[in-house]
Amino acid sequence: MSTGRSFVPFVSPAAAASAEKAAGARYVALDAYRGFIMVMLASGAFGFGALQNHPTYGRIAAWFDHVEWTGAVFWDLIQPAFMFMVGVAMPFALARRAARGATARQDLGHVASRALKLILLSQFLIIVADQKVRFQLINVLSQIAFTYFFTYLIIQMRFRWQALTAALLLVFHSALFFIFPGPEGAFARTGNIGAVIDKALLRYNYEDYYVTINFISSTVTTLFGAWAGSLLMGARPRAEKLRILAIAMVAALLSGLALSLVIPNVKRLWTASWTLYSTGWVLLMMLVFVLLVDVWGWRQPVFPLVVVGMNSIFIYSLGFLLRGPVNHWLQPFTGGFKFIGALAPVAQSCAVLAVFWYLCYWLYRHKIFIKV
Repeated sequence: MSTGRSFVPFVSPAAAASAEKAAGARYVALDAYRGFIMVMLASGAFGFGALQNHPTYGRIAAWFDHVEWTGAVFWDLIQPAFMFMVGVAMPFALARRAARGATARQDLGHVASRALKLILLSQFLIIVADQKVRFQLINVLSQIAFTYFFTYLIIQMRFRWQALTAALLLVFHSALFFIFPGPEGAFARTGNIGAVIDKALLRYNYEDYYVTINFISSTVTTLFGAWAGSLLMGARPRAEKLRILAIAMVAALLSGLALSLVIPNVKRLWTASWTLYSTGWVLLMMLVFVLLVDVWGWRQPVFPLVVVGMNSIFIYSLGFLLRGPVNHWLQPFTGGFKFIGALAPVAQSCAVLAVFWYLCYWLYRHKIFIKV
């Protein structure tokens, strides 16, 4: 394991100083992209859940719900985007800490502490939301705690060893399912090795067939993000960065689709094919924001998203804890927007989201940024 700053694999030693200087400033495109992800997470699917059987809006509503098992729609890509963005932020954060004189030991302590706080926060949110005490590790914050910590350890290596580790993680995760297939098959909804492990350790299985060992393969999703962040932070010309990201996007999509012929593309198990396939779409979304903000200069239009992106944990927690109460408080004033017809649930959901956004804006104006 290297003691140097090899977490920036695309930045040459000659460009290290400029990379650390760049890390000290906000990367607006990434803040906007993070804000977009958090708006989606806090939106409650924009109320489209009530329109799934609507003859006109049912198709759109399907985009805001998870697929039944294999494949993906837009809503399935939000969690990978969140985990990917955690990785993107890591090289910037570590470069800022290095510029302030943080040692490798201090960085490790910082990362371990944040991972533990994320697990504790996830338990608190789940307990309050479900009104029952039950330890779980499948909530996105819990999964991020694992992937964040392991990604930090991996990016201390030279890049070729990072890539090898990523491949081995995907192979190991897939091998677990193949070597210990359940009665209905390796990647069936029930009886798979992930479900067996959860039943043995937690004494229960998660709703919707998620499994804790997803963090093994989703660590690669966060690692992909760290590589993308290192590239964006580096000194290469912008056109070259965009070209590399575009090539990586296409490669991830095609390799994910090809691998799905052998390993099903299942988000709920975070299969290897899903890891690659979803990363391709996530890279495409990030490229769109980089083009909009960095290339075309759309800073003002994305400002509402930046406000949210600067307080991502705050709005995520709001969505978990206060969506119901805020919706209830608004009902006397909005009447649930029943006067507009079928899209009333969408309008009401947007009204709740507007309250959340204003709270983020208030924090932004007062330079209050809540972190764990």
